[in-house]
Amino acid sequence: MDESNPRQALVAQPVPMRYTSPQPARRNALSRKVDLHIHTRDSHDSFLAPEVIVETCRQKGMGAIAVTDHQAIEGALEVRDMAPFPVIVGEEIRTAQGEILGLFLEERIEPCGTLEEAIQAIREQNGLVCVPHPLDRVRRTAMGMQTLLRILDQVDIIEVLNSRVTFPEDNRDARELAEEKGIAMGAGSDAHVAWEIGKAYVEMPPFNGREDFLEALRQGEIEGELSGPFVHVFSTLNKMRRRMGL
Repeated sequence: MDESNPRQALVAQPVPMRYTSPQPARRNALSRKVDLHIHTRDSHDSFLAPEVIVETCRQKGMGAIAVTDHQAIEGALEVRDMAPFPVIVGEEIRTAQGEILGLFLEERIEPCGTLEEAIQAIREQNGLVCVPHPLDRVRRTAMGMQTLLRILDQVDIIEVLNSRVTFPEDNRDARELAEEKGIAMGAGSDAHVAWEIGKAYVEMPPFNGREDFLEALRQGEIEGELSGPFVHVFSTLNKMRRRMGL
């Protein structure tokens, strides 16, 4: 390596797996850890039972979570009914241009042809629009920068730390965009197995519902770490088990 080349020297440095917000801490005694991206067994690639999610969150000290299954909300409703902490009912909605999250939903949204159709369906339920793992270069369901910029004025939240993202730079670029545009920032483990829960979260003030959630989120701090690329093996195995009827 040519150490006289600053760019080459920077690229050669290892990227830390752990991420802590560089922003000044605004925590207080009431702050709570909120994981905004968790899947139950209602997702085709997860076998997490609602009771396992609740118990794992209790053990890890989670103050609230969002359950965001693929094309389903039944699992989220189950978790909400049994959890002693706030549970946001969400859904990860498939479109031809990538996935998008609806938060604070009460009804399932069918797969949509376009992102705009999905956003309209979320708005019809007075839900919040969140873009998950938007710049993940490995994930086929990530929308990418060009598409994200096209819908940016319709987005409430950008997920700036997703623990299942392979390359830390993809999370970092999403954060830089959110900061530049003044969009609220979210974080989630994208958990499909129990030990992933809480790998990424926002430490934020309590909230009473959709009405004050965004304001509380804007006061939060992004915390967490990457799970490592091997976690996708669990999702693949779960898909195979489903196909085999196990």
